Amino acid sequence: MTTRRSFMLPPRATTTGQLLAEAAVWRGLDVRILPGPPIPADLKGCAHLYGGERFAEAVASALDVALLDPPLDLLAALPEYFTGRHIELITLGKARRHRVPRFVKPAAGKLFPAGVRPDGAALPSDLPAELPVLSAEPVAFAEEYRLHILDGEVRAASRYAVFGVLDSAPLPLRHPALGFGAELVNHLATGLPSAVVVDVGILSDSGRFAVVEANEAWFSNAYAADAERVLDVVLRAAGPAHEMRNTDRLFVRSTSARSAGMPEL
Repeated sequence: MTTRRSFMLPPRATTTGQLLAEAAVWRGLDVRILPGPPIPADLKGCAHLYGGERFAEAVASALDVALLDPPLDLLAALPEYFTGRHIELITLGKARRHRVPRFVKPAAGKLFPAGVRPDGAALPSDLPAELPVLSAEPVAFAEEYRLHILDGEVRAASRYAVFGVLDSAPLPLRHPALGFGAELVNHLATGLPSAVVVDVGILSDSGRFAVVEANEAWFSNAYAADAERVLDVVLRAAGPAHEMRNTDRLFVRSTSARSAGMPEL
C-alpha cells in the first residue's frame, strides 16, 4: 500500500499557506496543521512542509524533511552584471563599523529587518558579532519580481513591489524578468538548490535588471504567482530527506545550528 503524502502547515495561518493548502488538497495530499513536537510517527518520511523558520526547524528533523537553502554567499559571489551593485558577505560585527549608509540584511533568515542604515551603529546590538550578514550599496528598484525556480527553470513568477511599495501582479509569459532569471540560472549552473526563490528587479537609476535577493522556497510569499506551480517548488524545497537529490545535499539546512531566536513567518 502506498503511503499518502502529507503537507504540513504551522498554526499561524498565512495567505500563501492557505493557497498552497488548497492546491495540495486538489493534488490529493493530506493537509494538516501541525503545532509542533511531538510528531505523529506515521508522518515521518512522507511529509512536506511550508512555514516560518521556527516551525520548520522544530519539526523538520522529526519529519525527516530536508530544508533547502540558497548558499549564504550567493549574492556576494555574483558578478556586478547580475547584482548592479557591490555586495559583501561579512559579519555583523564588521557591519557595525560602517560609517556610511549601507543596506544590511541577515545572510539567512530574518533575525533582524533588512534595510538601509545610516551607519553601523543603527544595527541591532543584541545579536552575535559573528552572525553572517550581506552588506550592499543602497539602490532603489522601480519594480521587483519573485521567481520560484525548479530544476533550473522559472516555474512560477509574480511582481511584488513597485518603487518599494507592495503591489503584486501576475507576469505575462514573455516578461523580461523571466529572461533575466533564466540568464541568472544558467550562469549559476550547479550553484543553486533544485528548488529556490530568487527576487529580481529593475534598478531605478539605470533601468537594468539586477538580483534583489535569494530565499528559501519553503517560507516565501507566493504573491500573485500560480499556487499550483509554486507548490511544485515548495514540495521539492522541503520534502523527505531520503528522496533528496545528491546535488541538493550541499544546500540542506542544519536545523540544530540555526534554530535559536528565529522568528515565525
